[in-house]
This record gives sequence, C-alpha cells and structure tokens, in this order.
Amino acid sequence: MVLGRFELCHVLLMKDANYPWFILVPDREGISEIFQLSEVDRQRLMLESCVFGELLHREFGADKLNVAALGNMVPQLHIHHVVRYRADAAWPAPVWGKVPAQTYSPEQLVKVSEKIVMVLGEVPELGFTAIPE
Repeated sequence: MVLGRFELCHVLLMKDANYPWFILVPDREGISEIFQLSEVDRQRLMLESCVFGELLHREFGADKLNVAALGNMVPQLHIHHVVRYRADAAWPAPVWGKVPAQTYSPEQLVKVSEKIVMVLGEVPELGFTAIPE
C-alpha cells in the first residue's frame, strides 16, 4: 500500500499486521542495488532511510529496527524497515517466512496509515507528500 513519497523514495506499508513494516522504494527505474544509484541519490537514500528509521523506532517504541535490502523476489531496489519487539511473532529470528502474514483489519490499516502519514508530515527534511488511497 503506497502511503506517499519522499524526495527520492516512495513509502509503502507492508500489509502484515504482525509488525509495523514499511518499504522505501527509490524512484529510479532499472536499479536493483544501492551501488547503482548516483552518489547524490545514495546520499539521499541514506538520509531518508535513517531519518525514517529513527522516526519509526521512536513512534512505535521499537526494541529493534530491522533494515534490509534483499531484493531476491522483486528486482527493483527497495529497503525494508521493520519495527521489532522482543514479544513479536518472530523474535529473535528474521521476519521472512517465520509466521504467516496477518491481515490488518480495516480499522488497524487506517490507524497505522494515518499515524505514519501524520508523523512524516512533521519532518520537513524528508519532504513527505501523502498519496491518498
């Protein structure tokens, strides 16, 4: 689910209610690896990822934040940001394939989407623009 965009990346919500899980996708076609980005885009990606990660850690009260660029199934470069808790369904293992995805209820989906969109709008250096569903 696309929530909006930063200067470089689209911000997506992974539809798995087991964890607050977001994905940054740089808006550059044909890029599958971070090193393929221009130096300016690499710097922007790191800014967006780090500021976004710090915000997620704080707003969701994370015990740990997992950040990963795997790309084994989807070749377009994308960076997962998964908020982790010691009591979550997969802790301490990685989230991939550990437990089945849990569907958000419509109310949960609205709540998490509105929360992150509101908070991102308060961080000017990200230049966040919401994309209505």
